[in-house]
Amino acid sequence: MPRIRNFLLYPVMALLAALGLMLGLGSAGGASTASASQAPGGAAAARAAISTLRLLKIGHHSPNLRVPAAPQEINGVSQVESTNWSGYADTGTGFSQAAGSWTEPSASCSRHTTSYAAFWVGIDGYSSSTVEQDGTIIECLRGQAYQYSWWEMYPTNDIQVVGSSVAAGDSITASVVRSGTGYTLAVTDSTHPANSFSTNQSCSNCANSSAEWIAEAPSGSSGILPLADFGSWTESGATVTEGSTKGVISSFTDDEITMIDSSGLVKAQPSALNGGGNGFSATWERSN
Repeated sequence: MPRIRNFLLYPVMALLAALGLMLGLGSAGGASTASASQAPGGAAAARAAISTLRLLKIGHHSPNLRVPAAPQEINGVSQVESTNWSGYADTGTGFSQAAGSWTEPSASCSRHTTSYAAFWVGIDGYSSSTVEQDGTIIECLRGQAYQYSWWEMYPTNDIQVVGSSVAAGDSITASVVRSGTGYTLAVTDSTHPANSFSTNQSCSNCANSSAEWIAEAPSGSSGILPLADFGSWTESGATVTEGSTKGVISSFTDDEITMIDSSGLVKAQPSALNGGGNGFSATWERSN
């Protein structure tokens, strides 16, 4: 808050200025986090933020995904690199379920850069052209963090935004469950239930060849977009089913995926799997 120098002459003006700074501008560095409904700028700003999400591409950039020029095997886990994914992928055939939980991270948003970070679980996308996925997303726009729940069946539709009141600290569970050619995609926000949903979709040509737990830098018409500074995202309690076998991430052939930029610098680094083989953390390093 600025110092009020002319207390006797301008009490009302000084008070209004102070309140304006506290309520409307946030910190000097431009970092702030709130749901769309709470964001400065009101409904118009929220509508503008949501409209940009419909143009995003999430989860289906396999040409940019694997960079296995020299994949390393550490403790039986293949370590590969990606230009837009950070996390883990199980590979095989006949996947029918993937699920995971996390606490929604906060974001440090620059006033000068629009950036994104999507967190999701899904089936396909790692080595196929179809993706069935759902989760949450952070959009940093004009220094403000907007957070949503969403789902997508690519290439059938674009990202489908459901809830706009997701906030840092929310308890999130996401899942994709297949039965034949039917898929149930569900996200539960137990902190703000209005963001929760379950939708039934169908796909007769989906590959079902992988399961994923991913922090992603979404793409737009010009390519991969800047990755929002989400600090750290911790996925826990992951379950997965391949064929008739139920397990955790480490139960199946799994790849640890590090997100890098075009120069090979790390953008988001996953940790090793936890002792139960069902969780890990991804840590933000840089936006571009």
